Amino acid sequence: MIETKITIENPVLSIKNLSVAYEKGGKHAVDNVSADIQRNAITAIMGPSGCGKSTLLRALNRLHDLYPNIETKGNIFLNGEDISNISNIDLRRKVGMVFQRPNPFPTMSIYDNVIAGYKLNGIRLKKQQKDDIVEESLHDVVLWEEVKNSLFKKGTFLSGGQQQRLCIARALAFQPDVILLDEPTSALDPVATSKVEELLVKLKEKYSIVLVTHNMSQAARISDNSMFMYLGDLVEYGQTDIMFTKPQDKRTEEYLTGKFG
Repeated sequence: MIETKITIENPVLSIKNLSVAYEKGGKHAVDNVSADIQRNAITAIMGPSGCGKSTLLRALNRLHDLYPNIETKGNIFLNGEDISNISNIDLRRKVGMVFQRPNPFPTMSIYDNVIAGYKLNGIRLKKQQKDDIVEESLHDVVLWEEVKNSLFKKGTFLSGGQQQRLCIARALAFQPDVILLDEPTSALDPVATSKVEELLVKLKEKYSIVLVTHNMSQAARISDNSMFMYLGDLVEYGQTDIMFTKPQDKRTEEYLTGKFG
């Protein structure tokens, strides 16, 4: 990695010497990465397929713990606390995840999809509490006016873009510190993509966002900071506008100009 040009005070996440291998002693999919993540900003992780960007993202809320053969080394701190000291349930409330394809629970209503995390964790809420969480979360993703009269229809009744916003609302229901998004618009049409991008820019007022994207123009449009990864290495990390106009590493420049990727 080149010397980073970005200084972040009071980061929401701090990644220290993180390495991830998909089998013990195997080749590192993420190799000795260190970076601080800015609070109330959008951080994009870019790079060609197989470079380790999704692997890095999933390490941030310990999704790799679900797979016993994956070996993770190094430390990640959330608001100064090592995430290895936080229970998986608590961590995933604080660091929410939205996946590539919209995945509302197909047997649940829109209403129940939003509060699914509470039900799955056995957290009992009064009806008014549930109503308030559903309304606030759907307002946050600019979906309330579109679905307020259809709350008890299945989530799959919605369009693809609406479903993805519903999945973001589900992640927001716990009021997390960080939202992780793994190529959240790759399955959406341009209009739906634009709506989700506008939403993310709005959401950074309340949340810190880390976004994996294969779409360089998307990173340029909405992210404050960008990471460029290649073969498991964090090659370059800096302010997006500077990286896109004056990349410091030749590999970053070649990727951004379409010479590989």
